[in-house]
Amino acid sequence: MIDSAQLLADLRGQLKLLEADLTARADDVTNEWGAALRVEHADATARKRTGLPWIDWRNGQVAQAAVAWILATVFIRFAEDNDLLEGVSANGARVALPWLAGPGDRLERAVEHQSAYFTANPTAAGPDWLKHAFSALASLPAGRALVDPAHSPVWTAPISGEAADQLLGFWRAVDAGGTLLRDFTDPGLDTRFLGDLYQDLSEFAKKQYALLQTPMFVEEFILDQTLTPAIAEFGLEGLKLIDPTCGSGHFLLGAFGRLVEAWAIEAPAMDVRERVARALASVHGVDLNPFAVAIARLRLTVAALRAAGDRTLVAAPAYHLQLAIGDSLLGSQASSVQLFDGEDADAFEYSVEDLAAYHGILQQNQYHVVVGNPPYITVKDPVLNKQYRQLYKTCHRQYALSVPFMELFFELAKRSDATTGAGFVGQITSNSFMKREFGKKLIEQFLSGKDSASPVDLTAVIDTSGAYIPGHGTPTVILVGRRRKPLADTVRSVLGVRGEPGQPSDPAQGLVWSEIVSHFADEYFNGDYVTVVELSRTGYAQHPWSLSGGGASAVFEQLEAVSVGRLAARLGETIGGSIRAGADEAFMRPRRLAFEASVSESIREFVVGDGVRDYEDRGSDLILFPYDDALRPSESLDRVLWPWRASLANRSTFQGLMADAGLRWTEYMQFTRWAARTSLAITFAFVATHNHFVLDRGGKVFKQSAPVIKLPEGATEGQHLELLGLLNSSTACFWLKQVSHDKGNGGIGGGIADQEWERFFEFTGTKLQELPLPARLPLESGAALDASARQIFDVTPASVIEARDSALSTSLEIACASWDALREHMVFLQEELDWEVYHSYGLIDEELTYRGELDRLRLGQRTFEIVLARKVAASEEQTAWFERHSSTPITDFPAEWPDDYRAIVERRLEATESNPSIRLLERPEFKRRWATRSWDDQLADALRDAMLDHMESPALWTDVNGRPVTRSVNELADLVKSDAWFAELASLAHGADADLRTVIAKLLDDESVPYLAALRYKPSGLEKFRAWEHAWDLQRAEDHGERVEVPVPPKYGQGDFRKATYWKARGKLDVPKERFISYPGTRRANDQSPLYGWAGWNHADRAQALARLPMEMLAAGAISDELAPLISGLIELQPWLDQWHAEPDANLGVSPAGAISGLTDQLLTQLRLSRDAVTAWQPPASTRGRAASKGTK
Repeated sequence: MIDSAQLLADLRGQLKLLEADLTARADDVTNEWGAALRVEHADATARKRTGLPWIDWRNGQVAQAAVAWILATVFIRFAEDNDLLEGVSANGARVALPWLAGPGDRLERAVEHQSAYFTANPTAAGPDWLKHAFSALASLPAGRALVDPAHSPVWTAPISGEAADQLLGFWRAVDAGGTLLRDFTDPGLDTRFLGDLYQDLSEFAKKQYALLQTPMFVEEFILDQTLTPAIAEFGLEGLKLIDPTCGSGHFLLGAFGRLVEAWAIEAPAMDVRERVARALASVHGVDLNPFAVAIARLRLTVAALRAAGDRTLVAAPAYHLQLAIGDSLLGSQASSVQLFDGEDADAFEYSVEDLAAYHGILQQNQYHVVVGNPPYITVKDPVLNKQYRQLYKTCHRQYALSVPFMELFFELAKRSDATTGAGFVGQITSNSFMKREFGKKLIEQFLSGKDSASPVDLTAVIDTSGAYIPGHGTPTVILVGRRRKPLADTVRSVLGVRGEPGQPSDPAQGLVWSEIVSHFADEYFNGDYVTVVELSRTGYAQHPWSLSGGGASAVFEQLEAVSVGRLAARLGETIGGSIRAGADEAFMRPRRLAFEASVSESIREFVVGDGVRDYEDRGSDLILFPYDDALRPSESLDRVLWPWRASLANRSTFQGLMADAGLRWTEYMQFTRWAARTSLAITFAFVATHNHFVLDRGGKVFKQSAPVIKLPEGATEGQHLELLGLLNSSTACFWLKQVSHDKGNGGIGGGIADQEWERFFEFTGTKLQELPLPARLPLESGAALDASARQIFDVTPASVIEARDSALSTSLEIACASWDALREHMVFLQEELDWEVYHSYGLIDEELTYRGELDRLRLGQRTFEIVLARKVAASEEQTAWFERHSSTPITDFPAEWPDDYRAIVERRLEATESNPSIRLLERPEFKRRWATRSWDDQLADALRDAMLDHMESPALWTDVNGRPVTRSVNELADLVKSDAWFAELASLAHGADADLRTVIAKLLDDESVPYLAALRYKPSGLEKFRAWEHAWDLQRAEDHGERVEVPVPPKYGQGDFRKATYWKARGKLDVPKERFISYPGTRRANDQSPLYGWAGWNHADRAQALARLPMEMLAAGAISDELAPLISGLIELQPWLDQWHAEPDANLGVSPAGAISGLTDQLLTQLRLSRDAVTAWQPPASTRGRAASKGTK
């Protein structure tokens, strides 16, 4: 039996090799497949099937083709090892098996058979041998669909002989003892390993299609609620089930197994093959991902073999699998108007798709059962996004795919009428629609059941967000319903109380899931993890939904009952006020650039949601501000942003592109001017595990992840502070979590957060403005916490180092003690705030705040933490709270506490025990975490930044004549060795004995990017860079008055860069944020330490510094091969010199553009190098980390 995890890991390496091989063919217009792809992309673009640029689209086709080749060989090996092809014939003669390998002597026989084939076919190569094997499989009635000659890329996407040999070698690899490494032999013919390949083989496909397997226990539960009652109501004859997002076929396999069993009971005398055929006829599936359908076809074929008692594909009959490749969202609408029935010649299908061959498979109103696990992602392709929006009325705002699929699932189901009942629908899907704004139409216009044209009878809503479901980092919900008008006034509801406390060894036996399964049929159940109850249907007709159990509704109602108004009544503007740049990377700059003359007047501090924590909103980055003092669009940044003009001009707004919306290309896509007109504002973290609100006093720009609350003009600071206190309370956190979208802990593939307090929520302004306000607001507490936060900033390591005190070490020690004290004071103040607000909302009858001398608390000493520690000690609860927050659990009061504080805490403990509302609120998921970075971590970063700032001193990067010059690490160490300030920084960071050369080498290596594109990017990134160069050439032509169409260049990914540090410095739009320039492979004659330049140079300075290197190296006897990359670097800079530095330089007396152009020509002539050869230069392939290949036969 195959090791699934090892196979997956090994095949990923093969996939990379095949993708590289196929990419070369896709880009070769003389290659038949490459040319066909160009035509198909142009056709798909013209007929609005895609809006992706060529490179991104091509990458998808290459990934699909590479996976197709791998899966086809997997199918062959699986069939060979399990004798499924025994007796196969071709041209009337029995075929000699095997083709690839197998246990025992099969490996040797496979090699012999291949040799014989090549002898008989002298011009054949490895790809032909593989296709010979695929042809045998395709010749069988039961095997044809697995490598469909009409649609599988293995027949049209050619791989090279070398790639085929590598693939053959992979399957024939043996260990040191000569034993075959991979053996698929399995008497039970288990195909579950294919599910792992489906989900994780291709990272590209996983992201594009949101690949995610549905666990068997979830699939079984949903089929229990849908297929089982459907069989009982409609019978087996003619029963039809579909999964329109079938993936690798989990739901289809489960349904097939049940149907086979049901037919055996109903018709035991019927021939077993007929029973299998009828079961297969009931099962239908569609998926956009071709290799997902290929896997589903094999799995269903093998399942049919086993069910019928057949042992080979050769003896098996033709299995009529109803599994199609195509876009269900488009295909269903097309089917409704017969686009795929031949009546509309304009219906577009990709070559790998075959929906047209399955006439009517997506016809609406025909299925008795519709089940599935639809993708949850948003649509990245702008053309498809628009099409789905036009086709599905529930698509609203920035919808996720779960929305149109919800509509599709119900439309495919049979609608009840006078003669027949309604079809059953069941799905597990993202719960994001429940509370996010895009779900409003779906809930109120569709799931409410109010639309008579599209009736929906929601029969069960099951909160699965707290259950451990492998791979599902996105919180989920299971919905069950029927396509008819609602019959009952209530809906069976499973509400979440607590999430899974840890990761269970068997997810099917998880505590949360077990309660769901055991008590779903109960009319009422209130357990430790879920509450089962019948809820009024009217509640499900209103957005948002809240599925919280365990008494949450009672607390929520109490807050509403005592409210004297909503937050909205206090506002001067709608909550928002942030900017949406639409291309943040183009505008964002490192903080140190605030002092650069070219941008200093047009730059602001940039607040992002992740930086809004614990009453502070100090971010690490700045943002270019393309507006003047009157907030009108400015042209001051046109030159700075010029390289990204095509990308910025083509940002999509609600009115179209930027120009369509009346915006300059340099503007933010969305800019709320009123937010910048007054100074005071409360900002908050849009996505966080807890509520974080901060009072800001002006001068900043806020990203959409840090929305702004503005009070009416003239509102006092005190009015802001009293709201600040309330918004930061544990009660506000509870309320917000009831109405806000639970994002889980990282999306698809992330698992679930195993601690409730780790789960991220999306706190929107729309929800927040409905916060009920109590009569008394906590002004004093809010002001005290705000003041302490400002004080703590003054004693951070960065602030102390910036002050440049001569006794730095002593100053840092004093600041550290102050920082600790202030932080403990804020923990104390927050605890008092929380208990004050409980009383304000009437959740407790008496005030339980403290007025004594104690004013500091350590983490671990708060009331709820004492309760939690006692439960842990009593083995009543497990938690990572204390470990994760570096705190010490205590079960008894600290000795230093005064009696009056002890008395208050005792009363708080009693209230927690006796008052259900307080017991609910005094939980980690609502209490402030204070997850601040430690002082030591902050100090390490501050020292590093200070040393780097010092290394950027312009004086270090100029010669005695003031001209730019590169420096080696040894030179830099010599220049700063007498600098007392730098020496103290290095000593504090690395110890008194730190070697300056080592320190500087590490600093610059981590903060530098090479001067040359070929040294920065891998081949995939270099290809994208050339596309950017082409766009820049067209922009220059445009600037000279030519009418040209400038394509939007592709974005980069981390995998496009040769080092992770380069990606970190550049990002998706390749915006240079590095501090230094590196010159890999370039050394001075008598100094072998690495060479660097300063990234603060303009293009002319960079060229001047670079131009000195080949001249120095020539004088030292360097050969042309060593100089080629340096000359290539000069050639890459030339267009920028021609653009910005064509005029004579006052200091040089000549034009930098002309000088460098002349020097380049001189060097090429002197070294007898062609310009094409130099620009095509590539660094030698690295041999680092390569292991010796395993033996193959």
